[in-house]
Amino acid sequence: MMRREFIGLVGGMVAVSSIKARAQQSSQTKHLGVLMNQSADNLEAQRRVAAFLQGLQEAGWVVGRNLHIDIRWGGGDVDQLGRYAAELVSLAPDVILGQGSSTMRPLLQVTRTVPIVFPVSSDPVGAGFVDSLARPGGNATGFMLFEFSLAGKWLELLKETVPTITRVAVLRDANQGSGTSMYAIIQALAPSLGVEVTPVNMRDTGEIEHAIEVFNRVSNGGLIVTAAGSVELRRDLIIALATRYKLPAVYYERSFVSAGGLISYGPSEIDNYRRAASYVDRILKGEKPADLPVQAPTKYETVINLKTAEALGITVPLSLLGRADEVIE
Repeated sequence: MMRREFIGLVGGMVAVSSIKARAQQSSQTKHLGVLMNQSADNLEAQRRVAAFLQGLQEAGWVVGRNLHIDIRWGGGDVDQLGRYAAELVSLAPDVILGQGSSTMRPLLQVTRTVPIVFPVSSDPVGAGFVDSLARPGGNATGFMLFEFSLAGKWLELLKETVPTITRVAVLRDANQGSGTSMYAIIQALAPSLGVEVTPVNMRDTGEIEHAIEVFNRVSNGGLIVTAAGSVELRRDLIIALATRYKLPAVYYERSFVSAGGLISYGPSEIDNYRRAASYVDRILKGEKPADLPVQAPTKYETVINLKTAEALGITVPLSLLGRADEVIE
């Protein structure tokens, strides 16, 4: 869905919400809350929400007829996400869509009864969102972003793309257990590929800029960018640094490559959001989150930006181009 269409859809949704807030809702109307970490003008976030809304429509849920939606955009502000989480819960929705770890934590702090569905999560068990993948047990369930073993694939992909690489900086969110786990997988594989890995924590912009500047003082380096909400919020900064220092980089999600990154491998988050609509549909029809198992991704994709490769002086192997799901030229 294009940006104009998305804005029209959300604009209509807000208008309907305002009207319905002033009228008594039908007993047949269900109430859905949505909490997103990004700002409302984030194009990738718009695409994901649009896919989710499309999935709901395909299941028969129509805003203004049998569905009322309240959506909040946190803009990466932790305090604001906390306020919005409490606000959405106070509206007594039938179910809430919580984007990922950054939204799940504040939501679960204010409710253990309102059903919550997450479209992406790196480690829902380790984060305490669910008791187990097979039997979530509480008021939350949803979809995993990937298994940690996927992190090894990023290193293999980087080495295949640029065989001369001997050093790799791994950008991670050290505040999330998943960041440490992904780094451990990469670190364990590195010796067999003749690569030395260095962790780069991402507590703030200055730390990232300084760490990459220092890392780049020695040649034959590359980057791996692991998954986290804080990483996505700093997407443009990370891509700009990779470009400035001519560092080939592998990312976990397509949006980085469409914004100028070199290559990505990972699940389709758009597909996860579309699938999340099916769980929201089932909960609205009476099923419990505790009984809906957390599901793994079903669609993975490799995306390559040839324009970026050319700027970096990299010739992408034909074998890799042949396996790519999308090549941006």
